[in-house]
Amino acid sequence: MKIIILEPIGIINEKLNQIKTDFKLLNHKLTIYHNRPENDAEIITRAQYADVIILSNLPLSESVINKCENLKMISVAFAGVDHIPMDLCKKKNIVISNAAGYSNHAVAELAIGSAISLYRKIIWSDSQTRKSSTREGFLGSELYGKTFGIVGLGQIGQETAKLANAFGCKVIAYSRTVKNIPNVDFVELEYLLKESDIISLHIPLTEETQYLIGEKELQLLKPTTILINTARGAIVDYKSLTVVLRNKKIAGAAIDVYEKEPPLDKKHPLFEAPNVILLPHIGYATKEAIELRGEIVIENIYKWLNGNPQNIMN
Repeated sequence: MKIIILEPIGIINEKLNQIKTDFKLLNHKLTIYHNRPENDAEIITRAQYADVIILSNLPLSESVINKCENLKMISVAFAGVDHIPMDLCKKKNIVISNAAGYSNHAVAELAIGSAISLYRKIIWSDSQTRKSSTREGFLGSELYGKTFGIVGLGQIGQETAKLANAFGCKVIAYSRTVKNIPNVDFVELEYLLKESDIISLHIPLTEETQYLIGEKELQLLKPTTILINTARGAIVDYKSLTVVLRNKKIAGAAIDVYEKEPPLDKKHPLFEAPNVILLPHIGYATKEAIELRGEIVIENIYKWLNGNPQNIMN
């Protein structure tokens, strides 16, 4: 088998060399690329003869898939797979495995940290201190006693719920599937939007969830509500979010994901919004999560080779 690591996925060189040796002992050739390809032509040059492709969040177009005639499996070093043409892969019987669970703690902790940062205005306070100023009468808020609304109660959503409970929040959730989760009340989306003090998004991007939080939904939020998005950018209509932030219809927002990967256009509407924390997609980016991700990605290939694939196409 020809296995291609199409872009860097955070595995250290020492570990990569060991993985390469292990595959060679099984008569498989691992080719490693240490930079991200710039266009489809470069992707095709690297991957057109591959049996297995490993990648993170690099978008794969249908034209790339069609050119890779030997392709049998894609091992995604990411939880989401909206950058993969799933219908075409299914048609071609290409197995798709993802790194589900690798960043549960990392993303959940960022969601909670973002809520604390907004409530206590940590970035503003740092700026005040550095310019030799005072808190100017500022009073923050506590998580304790707040209603924490979670949209999407998968693995990351459940981990966020645990942390929110630990801070003394009342946790309510909206999800396609109602689950028996301790200390979590399942509600309809409209109720969650109206009642939550903090709303944290943890759903995948699909046709149904694209712009799930738009102008109509944002109008339901309380003026004291903060919105946190560590899921996918296109779940929220950011132009409408900018409007409600400017008009002080909600208290603030923390955003880690966008319509495209950073760097963002300098005219992005959120740059002009008040009381918003903008992060360059760091939710998954911890040493612990990246190490676990690498292990999962390689293990998924071994499972497939052994006839027991983790195939999200099923």
